[in-house]
Amino acid sequence: MGDETAEAEELRRINERLEERVAEVVAERQVFADMFESSDDPVAAIDGELRIVAMNSAYAQTFRRLFGVPLRVGDTLAEALAHMPAARDAAVAVWTRALNGEVVDVPRSGEADPNGSWYDIKFRPLRDRKGRTIGAFQYSRDVTQRVRANERMREAQETLQRAQQMEALGQLTGGVAHDFNNLLQVIGGNLQLLRRETAGDERVERRIDYALAAVARGAKLASQLLAFGRRQPLQPRVVNLGRFLHGMDDMLRRAIGAEIELETVVSGGLWNTLVDPGQIENAILNLAINARDAMEGQGRLTIEAGNVVLDDAYARQNAEVAAGQYVMVAVTDTGVGMPPEVAARAFDPFFSTKPEGRGTGLGLSMVYGLVKQSGGHAKIYSEVGHGATIKLYLPRALQGEDEPVEAVSTAVIGGPETILVVEDDQEVRDTAVALLADLGYRVLRAPDAAAGLAVIESGVTVDLLFTDVVMPGALRSADMARKAQELLPGLPVLYTSGYTENAIVHGGRLDPGVELLAKPYTREALARKIRQLLAAAPRGSSALG
Repeated sequence: MGDETAEAEELRRINERLEERVAEVVAERQVFADMFESSDDPVAAIDGELRIVAMNSAYAQTFRRLFGVPLRVGDTLAEALAHMPAARDAAVAVWTRALNGEVVDVPRSGEADPNGSWYDIKFRPLRDRKGRTIGAFQYSRDVTQRVRANERMREAQETLQRAQQMEALGQLTGGVAHDFNNLLQVIGGNLQLLRRETAGDERVERRIDYALAAVARGAKLASQLLAFGRRQPLQPRVVNLGRFLHGMDDMLRRAIGAEIELETVVSGGLWNTLVDPGQIENAILNLAINARDAMEGQGRLTIEAGNVVLDDAYARQNAEVAAGQYVMVAVTDTGVGMPPEVAARAFDPFFSTKPEGRGTGLGLSMVYGLVKQSGGHAKIYSEVGHGATIKLYLPRALQGEDEPVEAVSTAVIGGPETILVVEDDQEVRDTAVALLADLGYRVLRAPDAAAGLAVIESGVTVDLLFTDVVMPGALRSADMARKAQELLPGLPVLYTSGYTENAIVHGGRLDPGVELLAKPYTREALARKIRQLLAAAPRGSSALG
């Protein structure tokens, strides 16, 4: 009887353990199922026969989206993908590796799925309590946001790198242009003096004229370099580009020729912008001439102006521009267009697709530099065979439009006044002194700012200070000019330079009240500027006696 009781007790304990184990298994399966279904990422499991034993709705939806057929628990991969042999073989291969105990990671591919999403996919073996592989499971992690963020970061880095490259090129070209302008000043100034000394000799005059024409072309080249390098001294005004573009109509038609149709489209309520009128005129003319060449003299040129708001998303994609309100000018042609690799370099200085001898490759560079120096943004849109559009974005100005300045032509005359020339380059200084002496002025000279101030402090009569901007030494030219005007109130100061300098230029714009004669200047330009400043100087001041 005791043996029977003990046996019954043992059987009861076995049954209890079996019930507990069954409950554990059921609970494990429920937890497994809950885990599958609660995941937003696709999850699935298969058995040793590649049969789907579990999956969540995210996996079922993704499978249908990718392969075009539904998937149910109990289906084998071979059956489900029978209509796509390549996909079937790839799936069977990677799942089989997991069934063989291998841990397999498949990082996201280079292209998104048809829904525009990217996934990191992981395959893992399923093992029982004794470590035996009884199946495999797959889970996919949606990494779309990460991928897109990385792409945005990459694009921003490329844009920044491009901007830094253009900035470095700008500094290089600006420095070259500065030295080049000093050379041109010496050559041009002495040629003008020589022409006056050889007046009447037609053969010599003709040769000098050829040389002076070459100096003028060199000056234009240097000006384009300075514009690209953002070293061009700007004199911006508040302008309505709609009226401005209509005013350029005749000039543009002459430049592009009768075989090209020109259309100017200006949106109503166009905002004003702050820009140098002469420089933006050159920029638009350059774009029109480039378009004419791209169309080989025949086609349609469209110039549009409108208001644009560049949002934060655009600014993130184009790191060199700030979000805000802009006046946009778009120049569109029906020419041959540009492939992406050419469009990417179109703003580079000296880069050109034109045949040798048909341009310096500085036209677009000048446009780019002007727009950047004006606080704006430039963009090229082009496709081979479908023309090109170049868009200029100039910041909106809230002020009213400035009245246009009428150019006043005065006679080229000199005078008896005393002018102090301060210039560190001896050849440039000697040339300036000779030009002023030829105009009848009494000329004093100094090799740097400290020496120039010493002349002023000596008490000698000085009626106008003509000084270079960039000179060596502890005393800057702007500080010398300020101290000179403290000693001689009302003293006119005329600056000259081969490029802009922060002493008199801020934000690419001349400081208020600053007068600048850019190198290389002509005898006529020098004479008119000197008379203009002397005429405007207050009478009776210590500067003019």
